[in-house]
Amino acid sequence: MFDLLVIGGLGVDLRVRVPALPLPAADSLTVPPVQARIGNTGAGVALAAHALGLRVALVDVLGADPAGEVVRAALARTSVHTVLAESPGGTRQSVNLVDPAGRRMSLYDPAPWTGPDAPFGDDRLAALVRDAAHVHVSIMDWARDRLPVLRAALPGGVALSTDLHDWDGQNPYHRPFAETADLVFVSGVRLGADADALAATLAPRTVLVTRGADGADLYPGDGGRRQVPATVPPAPVVDSNGAGDAFAAALIAGRLAGGALPDAAAYAAQVAAAACTHDGMEYPPGLLPRR
Repeated sequence: MFDLLVIGGLGVDLRVRVPALPLPAADSLTVPPVQARIGNTGAGVALAAHALGLRVALVDVLGADPAGEVVRAALARTSVHTVLAESPGGTRQSVNLVDPAGRRMSLYDPAPWTGPDAPFGDDRLAALVRDAAHVHVSIMDWARDRLPVLRAALPGGVALSTDLHDWDGQNPYHRPFAETADLVFVSGVRLGADADALAATLAPRTVLVTRGADGADLYPGDGGRRQVPATVPPAPVVDSNGAGDAFAAALIAGRLAGGALPDAAAYAAQVAAAACTHDGMEYPPGLLPRR
């Protein structure tokens, strides 16, 4: 039995520290050492949940390429249970430009699934879902087609969550994930004042609109809204990449521990702040506060 099953979202982040965002106009810039390490949203949720003490399983596709080896090596350093299929399209990769304040701009290569068949059979996915206390689905292409299977396999009392990232509320690709989930995370970057209207259309689902250093808005699905203040990081911010994933993992952990939504959200803000003080998603023991 696993506390959390993460579906999709493995990849490699190529981290580049830059002097400013947006980049100054120049033919070339000298930067500190460029690093390739495990990244992308599913890895962020899984590794943060693992650091918080949850028993985690992760299912996804990876390429038989150097990027895939980076991911496999990082996961082998944890107790995360992995179910992996080889992707003919290669491993997803992101170039993350990080400025001196820790702010990030990501250039994302989704490496779409190009296999002739689905990477995992319905029965296998359903068995994994039935063995989890919570299921979190990343917005990967292959997972989108399996949403009805995942929803149907959920045992009573088990919730399904998703992170829609910088969805504008209109792109039809994201809508099936939103409508399948019980708990929806979405960045407020493109929503602006439309967050209230979006949350209303998704009711009775719980919606968390994250706003970085401005905290988050919690919509419990009953027409109300509650602000979740940001937590002051316990050390200097070095990399905000993965903070949203850590927020999601901590809120899930808080709910699995029996915490009320507002308490779990406040705890998630603490964990996200701590995640910003570490470079990368492989968190050392004790960095992320446990409840």
